[in-house]
Amino acid sequence: MHADMKIALTKPFILRCFLVSLFLSLPFLLLHLLSPQQQPRHSVTTNDLRIRPGYSSYEAYIQRQLNKTLNPKLRKIWTTRDWNRKISVFASFFEELKEKKLLDNTSKALCIGARVGQEVEALRRIGVVDSVGMDLVPYPPLVVKGDFHNQPFGNDTFDFEFSNVFDHALYPQQFVAEIERTLRPNGVCVLHVALSRRADKYSANDLYSVQPLIELFKHSSLLHVRSVDGFGLDTEVAFRKKLEPPHHL
Repeated sequence: MHADMKIALTKPFILRCFLVSLFLSLPFLLLHLLSPQQQPRHSVTTNDLRIRPGYSSYEAYIQRQLNKTLNPKLRKIWTTRDWNRKISVFASFFEELKEKKLLDNTSKALCIGARVGQEVEALRRIGVVDSVGMDLVPYPPLVVKGDFHNQPFGNDTFDFEFSNVFDHALYPQQFVAEIERTLRPNGVCVLHVALSRRADKYSANDLYSVQPLIELFKHSSLLHVRSVDGFGLDTEVAFRKKLEPPHHL
């Protein structure tokens, strides 16, 4: 058989092998692409809200956050030297919100990114006893395990949600969407954010005005913006989730 004929016969065989291989690998490729952790999430980058680069994957982002949360030196500080000091400051913030009728003792409250739960303990000490925190690492009985990009709670669960870790959200739109999903209609969300300084090396975004927050809270109304001194955070922004429109028969 001539060499040219051998080559001509070999080409279809190679092509068939390639197609069979592609067909067999297609399900695994689709599974990889469609897995939840590979799905592209909604992200927002504007002049006043910038996502920090450098995360090769969502797993890499989570691991970096865990590096802070599980840092033994930090956890020791949070549970000893800083414990009562932070509870006192959080309690004063929450008392002011009670005076503004944005929080009361009957509120079911969630603290997002609560670490070891000083803000939860502060809420309980001022009478808001139905309070719980959420973080990547649980700290029973004050803090349960959860990712703020995908809260482990049902729709319309809480009357009040508080967070001072907005800057740690890699996907701010998803962070806010989960708050609005789990917040009851007429419920209140209060965020403490930094507008004038960039301090935390673990932050995933930088916020330069409240305008991006107003745009992200699509189902809520802005209640107030005020200056605070909250452990490196300088601004308090409060929203109220809008009431659901009446259902027409």
